[in-house]
Amino acid sequence: MSTFKINGGKQLKGELIPQGAKNEALQILSAVLLTPEEVEISNIPDIRDVMKLIELLGDLGVEVNKINADTYTFKAKNVNLDYLLSDEFKQKGASLRGSIMIIGPLLSRFGVAYIPEPGGDKIGRRPVDTHLRGFESLGAKFEHLPHERFYKIDGKELKGTYMLLDEASVTGTANILMAACLAKGKTSIYNAASEPYIQQLCKMLNNMGAKITGVGSNLLHIEGVSALGGCKHRMLPDMIEIGSFIGLAAVTNSDITIKNCAVPSLGIIPKVFQRMGIQMEIIGDDIHIPQQDSYKIETLIDGSILTIKDGIWPAFTPDLISIALVTATQAKGSVLIHQWMFESRLFFVDNLIDMGAKIILCDPHRAVVIGSNRETKLRGITMSSPDIRAGVSMLIAALAAQGTSTINNIEQIDRGYQFIDKRLQAIGADITRMS
Repeated sequence: MSTFKINGGKQLKGELIPQGAKNEALQILSAVLLTPEEVEISNIPDIRDVMKLIELLGDLGVEVNKINADTYTFKAKNVNLDYLLSDEFKQKGASLRGSIMIIGPLLSRFGVAYIPEPGGDKIGRRPVDTHLRGFESLGAKFEHLPHERFYKIDGKELKGTYMLLDEASVTGTANILMAACLAKGKTSIYNAASEPYIQQLCKMLNNMGAKITGVGSNLLHIEGVSALGGCKHRMLPDMIEIGSFIGLAAVTNSDITIKNCAVPSLGIIPKVFQRMGIQMEIIGDDIHIPQQDSYKIETLIDGSILTIKDGIWPAFTPDLISIALVTATQAKGSVLIHQWMFESRLFFVDNLIDMGAKIILCDPHRAVVIGSNRETKLRGITMSSPDIRAGVSMLIAALAAQGTSTINNIEQIDRGYQFIDKRLQAIGADITRMS
């Protein structure tokens, strides 16, 4: 177990370059199993979840070669399906939620898949029904072995069909999409997720020879093909990290420029932070957040309190709700934070309250934040990270707080943020990693 020790209250200044998108990486990397030919992927983030998935691909027999710090080639010519039945796979797969993304490619190309019940963040119920029901619609049959916490899926003759997803799940859409690429006939997926991650996956699959239309909409059409080939693919910068850096600049009263943001792919993320009073200048693909002594949260036209709510793309992403909440603690004004997708994601606010933040936790999904306008300084405390996004929110609060804070269980933060301590040190943060 490792710990961050943070001496807060310091203004930061400099440039930050966002890593490659974690949520894109897990599905893009799984897609290499769809072809025996070489696939080159660049802008891969060096974070725990992604590196564990690359290790898992290697265990399956995929030839993995590291070209440079963020670029790898993959060649899934000799995949060892027997490894899927090993105790080692059950253990590794169960510790990585992203491991579920290999089901679609394995079914599509080999007609069979095994997967342990996936792990990941403890942020509420995250059922895999959307994935499994989609595979069933394509003709697959699955068996759940609850005592072994294991799934077996048989899909030797997948056939295209029309399906309506019960929820617009990003991972569910990606998994079904990959399964449908090599199925016989045409598949239509309605209520499909349309996030940039899905658009990127569609772009990559089409470059491999797939026939996917409707990209960017909630209705995808896939014409099955007999085989897919190799390609080169570059991943987007991580929009969640970009949003985190915007919040960091505001809360610590800092002057930060975020480089190479692929701004058109950010959707309403900049606008939501602007409604919280954060000034920003978009220069080409860079976002400059100037030092701001005070930022004021907007009210609605009738003067009532602003609500920031997560939702299905192009609405505000749930992965930034925790960041928006901690950002509001130092603003002028109040805001209702509504996290409707996961019922346990707001429980970390007890730590912020202990630091002096004025927050009313209404229920598992809603919290009212009464901004202090920096008049009441946060104070350093000892806390523990329950998940990736809450952990970074705590880190942002600690960097703004007076005194010393300690954050335990930072392995959760490392799952989603690449060398975050070193990058923050480079712009003036007093943060130390300790074993």
